[in-house]
Amino acid sequence: MITHSDDSAGILRVATYNIHKGVQGIGPARRLEIHNLGHAVEQLDADIVCLQEVRKMHRREAQYFERWPEVSQAEFLAPEGYESVYRTNAFTRHGEHGNALLTRWPVIGHQHEDISDHRFEQRGLLHVEVDIQGQHVHVIVVHLGLVPGSRVRQVQRLRQFIEREVPSHAPLVVAGDFNDWGLQVKHTLARFGLIEFDATQALTYPARLPIVQLDHIYVRGLTPLGLKVPRGRIWWRMSDHLPLIAEFRV
Repeated sequence: MITHSDDSAGILRVATYNIHKGVQGIGPARRLEIHNLGHAVEQLDADIVCLQEVRKMHRREAQYFERWPEVSQAEFLAPEGYESVYRTNAFTRHGEHGNALLTRWPVIGHQHEDISDHRFEQRGLLHVEVDIQGQHVHVIVVHLGLVPGSRVRQVQRLRQFIEREVPSHAPLVVAGDFNDWGLQVKHTLARFGLIEFDATQALTYPARLPIVQLDHIYVRGLTPLGLKVPRGRIWWRMSDHLPLIAEFRV
């Protein structure tokens, strides 16, 4: 559980949130939630926000909803003073979507790696390096596949990417939707130094009545201080996932 202190120096607050492309419901009953999500992201008050299922554009939804944003969802959701980074994972008939990162700290650089395991699921890693008061922190936003075997191979790809692109001494955050209903991914990540604050009630899915934690924030080189999941009707109406917030000492 996160506890707040008057002295926030050296504390990094990270959130991860699968926003379900900014739309809830199906068919004629579906509703646009991206505007509510904009307020929600501000309420998270995180230094870094990792987002999954973010639309860059979608021609059909833009025609259907009168208030569809004129800019990409990553840009739209970024609070004032934040920088947004987005990279596409999946191209569809009417548009494209992927992972995004919003940060109140300067971005040094970013890159994307395709980790798709089969043609039915397009998946990728978004890697962003940020400058936190002179300390370079690497953040990787992930959205792993639905098939267990795919996740095993994607975690191996993640490990190879980290070994290749992230200096061994650099602080690292890996956050996102891991789609793992068990502990396999958690144990595998622990074997190469990525840990998470252990909170038994950090359930994030399904949002209305959460029974499992699919969303995680793992770190290396940072001290986990706490983990929190916002709850209530306002949250489960916006997405099928709840957001997850973690604090670390840098």
